Amino acid sequence: MFKSLFRPKPVEREALELYAKAVDQARQPVFYTDLGVMDRIDARFEIYTLHVLLLYVRLRHENDRGATLAQKLFDHYVSALDNVLRELGVGDVGVGKKMRKLGEALYGRMASYEKALSEGDRDALIVSIARNVYEADDNEHAANLADYALASHQALSRQTMAEIEHAPQWAQING
Repeated sequence: MFKSLFRPKPVEREALELYAKAVDQARQPVFYTDLGVMDRIDARFEIYTLHVLLLYVRLRHENDRGATLAQKLFDHYVSALDNVLRELGVGDVGVGKKMRKLGEALYGRMASYEKALSEGDRDALIVSIARNVYEADDNEHAANLADYALASHQALSRQTMAEIEHAPQWAQING
């Protein structure tokens, strides 16, 4: 009986818990009140994607367990997108088409955000965030969100796996 109490949590459950923590952070009102993110489903998708990606990048570079956890986190994110589409009333045929479109968008964002984060390229991140989150070529809030993303990337890189699994520490949000 006691062996099961102290057995490590399955990776699936840990990934789901991390996904929930990323979503909780993405739901912080300050993104919508101070950083000008529109409170619409597409803008929420962008903020969720950014937070999941920040965790994904950090976990993926840890070790085999971290890479597995990163993949499971990503899988939960994709599954949640599928569920949202179904809740919005999109039928089975439509879900496939929309998921394909969302997948392309997701991979595009991951590529541009990850490259900018890993290179510390603030300007490239601002451009990507302005285009994706704010749907503009230039946006006064994009720089603040890019700074937050870069600072969160750095903060997560300084945390141990155990700290991240318990409670990832994100950067302070400055509006």
